[in-house]
Amino acid sequence: MSRPPFPPFDLESATRKVRLAEDAWNSQEPEQVAQAYTTDSQWRNRVEFIRGRDEIVAFLTRKWATEQDYRLIKELWGFRNNRMAVRFAYEWHDDAEQWFRSYGNEVWEFDEAGLMRYRFAAINDLPITPSDRLFHWPRGRRPDDHPGLSDLGL
Repeated sequence: MSRPPFPPFDLESATRKVRLAEDAWNSQEPEQVAQAYTTDSQWRNRVEFIRGRDEIVAFLTRKWATEQDYRLIKELWGFRNNRMAVRFAYEWHDDAEQWFRSYGNEVWEFDEAGLMRYRFAAINDLPITPSDRLFHWPRGRRPDDHPGLSDLGL
């Protein structure tokens, strides 16, 4: 199995890879998302350590059951060869209807087939009011004309 674009990345392919990852996560389909990672992929997500696709699926299933009305924007921060740095923000609410904007940074490493081998994420949550929300689109892919993080001043 492979997942283009493949390393080594240039600006165009790195930017495309980030958008594909954003689109997959916005689908909120854990099995689909997990296919972009190696079978033995290693993650650190906040304080959770995850290994392999089965754990990725379980983690994402739990995540999206808790983080409701999830909307994510990712932005390329830098890249070199088969590695990338990405910043992101996402909005969601909990069962009590408290909204949050979660900010973070990720570092990624890909294998030669374009599958992500390592994903390390640092994330902080900011409680927001519904009127503070900036990410307004129907569930799924962010529309091409919706502003990105830099455009939103995030």
